[in-house]
Amino acid sequence: MADQDAQSPVGIEPPALPVLRWDEPPEGPVLVLLDQTRLPAEEVELVCTDVPALVRAIQALVVRGAPLLGIAGGYGVALAAARGYDVAEAAGLLERARPTAVNLGYGVRRVAQAYWAAAEKGAGTEAAAAAALAEARALHQEDARASERMAEFGVTLLDELLPGGGHRLLTHCNTGALVSGGEGTAFAVALRVHRQGRLRRLWVDETRPLLQGARLTAYEAARNGLAYSLLTDNAAGSLFAAGEVDAVLVGADRIAADGSVANKVGSYPLAVLAKYHHVPFIVVAPTTTVDLETPDGTAIVVEQRPGQEVTELTPPRGSAADGGGGMVVAPLGAPVYNPAFDITPPELITAIVTEEGVISPVTGVGLAELCARSSQVTIS
Repeated sequence: MADQDAQSPVGIEPPALPVLRWDEPPEGPVLVLLDQTRLPAEEVELVCTDVPALVRAIQALVVRGAPLLGIAGGYGVALAAARGYDVAEAAGLLERARPTAVNLGYGVRRVAQAYWAAAEKGAGTEAAAAAALAEARALHQEDARASERMAEFGVTLLDELLPGGGHRLLTHCNTGALVSGGEGTAFAVALRVHRQGRLRRLWVDETRPLLQGARLTAYEAARNGLAYSLLTDNAAGSLFAAGEVDAVLVGADRIAADGSVANKVGSYPLAVLAKYHHVPFIVVAPTTTVDLETPDGTAIVVEQRPGQEVTELTPPRGSAADGGGGMVVAPLGAPVYNPAFDITPPELITAIVTEEGVISPVTGVGLAELCARSSQVTIS
């Protein structure tokens, strides 16, 4: 029977989607993921019985989004421990699966440390594995609570910056329940505004080349009844010029010590547009995304994705258009530049919203002070 604590943390309203859950069938423990590569065509779960399978799922973007990657990494360590695999080897495989999202390494190290601490105290293999699973569940619960707090702080900030009326918010990539133990980061703020009856429009960037906005954010917006419109990434400028954007809300995959933010590629151009048009550019992310060991944006390793993602248009698996391969849209052998993320410097960011509070203006000193109050700072 599915472990409900892993899917719906105690005291937290469960997310709309069963994004990730721990299960214990007779054959042994497994980690069950909602396959995000098949959305929005169909909701299909992928069962991971070992860490290599989870690593492949992470790299294929079956599971994605910085906070959820941290949770998945933690459960991956617990899975290795429960099935009797080498925990150190499993932790290394998981931590290297995607280099930019700092939460992944945080979740892996935290759960692995819980396992080793139990073992050092004389716990047997089964008890140490139980300690790892308990720590993964705790991480899951904390992220859900962080999501709630970020939504609260984000709405308060919007009310301060944009008094007197409904909000027209522009977002990029996907930052909802599909990336979180709760209702998300930036999307959770928009969702809270919607529930208060004050969201005029959520502008959804399609987010090329993998269309996380078109496939996933639009999917979540529709499920939750938000007033939203989908736009091509290169149409955002005309929205700003027409005065149709009140604020930009994005997530983050890593925040450096100086406040530089790595997020899905396309975020930096939005920050430049927002600055020119005097529109707030707001980053919403838990403190687990802060990496004080990375001094600035130039030190962030940006993942380079396969060129095929750009040279072909591949429909979601399971859709009517899914013929097993992509439609080629570039000459054979065309060179490709395909970074998964770009870096937005702190001077372009109006505020960073975390579960511990809001940083504005964004400075290294302010970030360090906020992290000093948090128990969720990256474990090095």
